Amino acid sequence: MPHGDLTPRHVRVAIVGSGFGGLGTALRLRHAGIDDFVILERADAVGGTWRDNRYPGCACDVQSHLYAFSFAPNPDWSESYAPQPEIERYLARCAAEGGLAAHLRFRHEVRAATWDDAALRWRLETAGGAITADVLVMATGPLSDPVIPEIPGLARFRGPAFHSARWPADFDARGRRIAVVGTGASAIQFIPALQPHAARLHVFQRTAPWVLPRPEHRIGAGRRALYRGVPLAQRAVRQTIYLAREAMVVLFRHPGAMRLAERAARRHLRQAVRDPALRAKLTPDFRLGCKRVLLSNTYLPAVAQPNVEVVTDAIAEVREDAIVTRDGAVRPVDAIVFGTGFRPTDPPLAHALRGRDGRTLAEAWGGSPRAHLGTTVAGFPNLFVLLGPNTGLGHSSVVYMIEAQIAHL
Repeated sequence: MPHGDLTPRHVRVAIVGSGFGGLGTALRLRHAGIDDFVILERADAVGGTWRDNRYPGCACDVQSHLYAFSFAPNPDWSESYAPQPEIERYLARCAAEGGLAAHLRFRHEVRAATWDDAALRWRLETAGGAITADVLVMATGPLSDPVIPEIPGLARFRGPAFHSARWPADFDARGRRIAVVGTGASAIQFIPALQPHAARLHVFQRTAPWVLPRPEHRIGAGRRALYRGVPLAQRAVRQTIYLAREAMVVLFRHPGAMRLAERAARRHLRQAVRDPALRAKLTPDFRLGCKRVLLSNTYLPAVAQPNVEVVTDAIAEVREDAIVTRDGAVRPVDAIVFGTGFRPTDPPLAHALRGRDGRTLAEAWGGSPRAHLGTTVAGFPNLFVLLGPNTGLGHSSVVYMIEAQIAHL
């Protein structure tokens, strides 16, 4: 796929990012007969977060049939919750079969975007040159830029230290003493993959998450053949999943009803963790739903293993070969893995994107992002933000939200 100089220099639509948002926009534009667009991608391949996150155990926590474009169903998912390699391949196939090769520009990171009110167009500076566009689609995604906390002494640590979204292909956990910082959606997937191989695993937890069991299963060859031969059957399964997840909105709108889900989570915790002291550490002190609800059958059993320690004391500093907590305890470690999330409310591009009055999008938001239907922002003409403010879901598929935003666009 192309990655050289931009041609043409002016397009009707410029799309930044080639994950679900960027590719979905491009595919729908083509379906609508609009071919005057370009996709600007800073990396060397499509896939967005599903290209970047390659940590062991990486998978989706929404059922596969719903975590896909409605207009491009995939009958060949092997699992009810698709693993990362399958999602990455699905997106690459969507791009190839959708005829997007001529529109893709790899290694074209957008460095600045400014609205020209006289010419009524956006002026973009990219790593591959300048371009103008009538419409700008910001499809950079909320999970594209990882965050590593500023911990005193981290720079002097002698071993490997990395974020889960930048997992080294050659990292070997065997026999190592590993510190994991964070217990969010990524950490609960890679911790069970590290635990059997690590000599010692120290899990540094700030807030205990609510963890529910994940009803996962293999999708057999017969079922996949049925979906290929009878697409209506797969659409029926997708609709059933959607309705079941939509019913969960009742719980979010009536928090008291969350006690039902909390009971299931507490039962899951009791069955997996017998040690009452550890179970107390892993018990959340807030109502289920206030933070992302995590799904895993393997996380709680993994942290209950003898070679795992859950640490709730805050980290004070990192030494050349150890982590020191505020209580003074020193834990020797050979590697540090950060599962510390991303920058969903402060995307880097927002600091380089200037609207009609010259302010950046970050300045206009002032630390509190807001947008009409989560998509358009006053003072930024012809800008569409995919997965923008208040479009993140706690119960269903963000791909569904992306499609709704693309329809609005």
